[in-house]
Amino acid sequence: MSYQFPDNFLWGGAIAANQVEGAYLTDGKGLSTSDLQPHGVLAEAVERHDGDSGIKDVAIDFYHRYPEDIALFAEMGFKCLRTSIAWTRIFPQGDEETPNEAGLAFYDRLFDEMSKYNIQPLVTLSHYEMPYGLVKKHGGWGNRRTIEFFERYARTVFQRYQHKVKYWLTFNEINMSLHAPFTGVGLPSDSSRQDIYQAIHHQLVASAKAVSACHEIIPDAKIGNMLLGGILYPLSCKPADVIETQQQNRDWLFFGDVQVRGYYPSYMNRFFKQRGITLHITDDDRQALKHTVDFISFSYYMSGCVTTDEELNQKARANILNMVPNPHLESSEWGWQIDPQGLRYLLNVLYDRYQKPLFIVENGLGAKDKIDSDGSINDDYRIKYLNDHLVQVGEAIEDGVEVLGYTCWGPIDLVSASKAEMSKRYGFIYVDRDDAGNGTLERKKKKSFYWYQSVIGSNGQTLK
Repeated sequence: MSYQFPDNFLWGGAIAANQVEGAYLTDGKGLSTSDLQPHGVLAEAVERHDGDSGIKDVAIDFYHRYPEDIALFAEMGFKCLRTSIAWTRIFPQGDEETPNEAGLAFYDRLFDEMSKYNIQPLVTLSHYEMPYGLVKKHGGWGNRRTIEFFERYARTVFQRYQHKVKYWLTFNEINMSLHAPFTGVGLPSDSSRQDIYQAIHHQLVASAKAVSACHEIIPDAKIGNMLLGGILYPLSCKPADVIETQQQNRDWLFFGDVQVRGYYPSYMNRFFKQRGITLHITDDDRQALKHTVDFISFSYYMSGCVTTDEELNQKARANILNMVPNPHLESSEWGWQIDPQGLRYLLNVLYDRYQKPLFIVENGLGAKDKIDSDGSINDDYRIKYLNDHLVQVGEAIEDGVEVLGYTCWGPIDLVSASKAEMSKRYGFIYVDRDDAGNGTLERKKKKSFYWYQSVIGSNGQTLK
C-alpha cells in the first residue's frame, strides 16, 4: 500500500543545542545544567572546575560546522529542522536584564543558513538545559521567579527571530522532570514529589506565558508543547492491570492536558490528595494557563507494559522509565523495545484526546554503526526501523489523524542524552568521534542518508 502524506508535510530531523553545538562557554555563553552532566541526564550533576572537560564541550562542533551540516540536510531534502536555542547563549546566568548579543547573532546566522535552502526551523526554547546560574542563585524551577526569567528569554528570542522562525516548542519532553528532576526543573535528584510538582507547575505557567507572548509577537507563528510519548499497554487483560495502566498513562498525559486544555484535569485532584501534595496555584496562574498550544508534539521511541505483579515490576526498575517489557516485541542494542504499531496507536490516542494537529519531533534508532572496508556504512537496521515507523504514520494519517510533520531524532550522529555517548549513533550522517572524544569530526553519509532522501523526494511513496 502506498501512503498519502500531505503535500505540505514537514519532513526533517531533530537535534538539540547541548548535544551538537559544543563551543562550551564560547562568545559569552554561560554554564548550563547540561554542562554539569558530562555523563548524561541519568547521572548526578557535578561541579565544573578549571581544566576539566566533558564530551559535550565540543560535541560535534555544530557551532562552527553548521553550514556543512545544513547543506547535507538540504541534500536529503529536509523541509524542516528541529533545533533548540541554548538559553545560556542568550542570558548566560539566566537573570540578566540584557541579552548577550553574540549568542543572538549565532542563531541569526544559523536560521539564515537554513533559509538559504528553504528549511523551516522548529525551535525548542528549553531542551534539557537551563542556566546553572538560576539553579545556584534562585533554586531553579522551584522558585516562582524563574517564570519571569523564562518569559523574558522567550520574548527576547520571539522578537529577534519573528521573521525567521514560525514553528516553536516550549519545553522538551516536559514530563521527564518526574524521572530526572535536575535535567527537567533544576532540582536535586532526591527532591520530594511536593517540590517536583510545584516546580513543574511553575514550568507549565511559564510555558503558557510563552504561548501568549508568541501569539502576541508573531501572530502568524504556531507554538506547541512537547511530550515524551511513553505509551503503556496493560500486560494482561486483568482489570487491575487495565486500571493501573490508565493511571500510569495519565502521569504523562497530565502535562498535555494542562497545556492543551488550559487547566488541571480533575483526576489530578485525587492523585495529589493521596500523596499529600498541595500546590500553590494563584488566580494569575489559572488565567495564564488558559493560553493553550496550537499543536502537540512528542517523541516516540518505544512503548512499555504495566502490571500489578510486584515481582515483574521489581525486574523493570533497571531502566529509566521502569517499563515492564512486552513479550511480543524485540529490543534494540540498548534494550529499548521496538514497536512501530505503537506509534500509530499513540497518534490516535493523542488525536482522539485533543483534536489538535500532531507533530512527531523525535523518533529514531540508536545503534553501534560499523565502517566497512570500502568506507561504506550499511545501516539497514536503521532503515528498517524508520521505514516501519513511517508506515504506521501513514496508517494514522489514513485513520484521519492530522500530522504536521516528522523530524527523526539525530539526523547526524550526536552526543546521546541518557549517557553522553557518541557510540550510540542515530544519524544518517556519521561523525568521526568516539566516546573518549577522539576523532577528526569528519562527516560521512550512511546508506540511510540515500534512503531518507528518496522517502522525502517521493513524499513517502517509497515506504514499504
